[in-house]
Amino acid sequence: MLQVNTPEQSMIIRTAEQVGEKYGLEYWRQCDQEKRFPAEFWKEVCEAGLCGVALPEEHGGAGFGMVEMALVIEALSMSGGGATVAQLFMLNPIFGGVAISKFGTDEMKSQWLPQLVSGDMQFCMALTEPDAGSNSLSISTVARRDGDGWRLSGNKVWITGVPEAQKMLVVARTTPADQVQRKTDGISLFLIDTDREGLSHTAIDKLGTNTLTSSSVYFDDVPVHASDLVGTLDAGWPQLLEVLNGERIVTTAGLSGTSRLATGLAVDYANDRKVFGNRPIASYQGLQFPLAQAHALNECARLMNLRAAQLCDDNLPYGSEANAAKLIAAQAAAMATERSMQTMGGMGYSKEFHVERLWRDARLFRFAPISEEMVLNFIAQHDLGMARSY
Repeated sequence: MLQVNTPEQSMIIRTAEQVGEKYGLEYWRQCDQEKRFPAEFWKEVCEAGLCGVALPEEHGGAGFGMVEMALVIEALSMSGGGATVAQLFMLNPIFGGVAISKFGTDEMKSQWLPQLVSGDMQFCMALTEPDAGSNSLSISTVARRDGDGWRLSGNKVWITGVPEAQKMLVVARTTPADQVQRKTDGISLFLIDTDREGLSHTAIDKLGTNTLTSSSVYFDDVPVHASDLVGTLDAGWPQLLEVLNGERIVTTAGLSGTSRLATGLAVDYANDRKVFGNRPIASYQGLQFPLAQAHALNECARLMNLRAAQLCDDNLPYGSEANAAKLIAAQAAAMATERSMQTMGGMGYSKEFHVERLWRDARLFRFAPISEEMVLNFIAQHDLGMARSY
């Protein structure tokens, strides 16, 4: 049975709230305006032990689980960062932490996990490709044998956090698709240095999530060492899924915090704003009902996400719960931010009142890291038993 807010969890949440209070709405507005990585925030998150909340104690982590990580992200997102806070946890405790702690060598664990937990090392992951999109099995980035190692060639797109990262988890095909029995075979994971010869990247100009750069990444015969392999050669697909399923939980936690933050800003504004006499606009049902609807949706998504996180911690299947939670959370965040802007009228369109940033950032997660349509495909096929539609 899921128990939330045990004494340990309450302590973790309060720690996250205390960190978040130091980096409120104005801090994040400035970072967004300057398109600047929130280095001060992330350093303090790591110093407080929150980055490693779900990572092993023997390598500097706190030894808790995904439930605690979700609670931390919610609290930090609510402090002012919104949905983009979740991306910081995707990059490091998920892309770096899960990949290394579950599939890395002992040397990788002892060398890199402590640096990840302390914030001295940043990670990113290169999966998405221009011609593959959601169909990750059709990736064309290849790693060809070269002595004891490989040579990596290909192109990735929409890769988050590359400029700040020292390590990149790269998904590549190590055996051609026409030479494997199953299409999931022949894929491997590598953890390489981002400054390696032949690796280059260019930033993509985009609408939101401006505190983290999104890049096109190019591999031009990049040398990959035997020691860079993460997990099993040619059998990296199920290991990749383990990383990606955790990404769903982290995403939903950030969206849940965003909905709560946006709704709270709207309620505060509506309670103060008086028009047509001396009644606060918060008394109008036309404003109340949409915010209440968004709140109800978000609470459902939050509970489903915590269930997914608990199942993950119990080593039980949680894909259906994680996907459903992400679907609802993204829709709830879209409604909460949109209706918060509407509640504020013209002021909701100004940067001064912050909701426009939350709206811009949350919009990404209607189609990332997995689109609503692909989630619905999953639900139809795996939960309803309907024929595969794609």
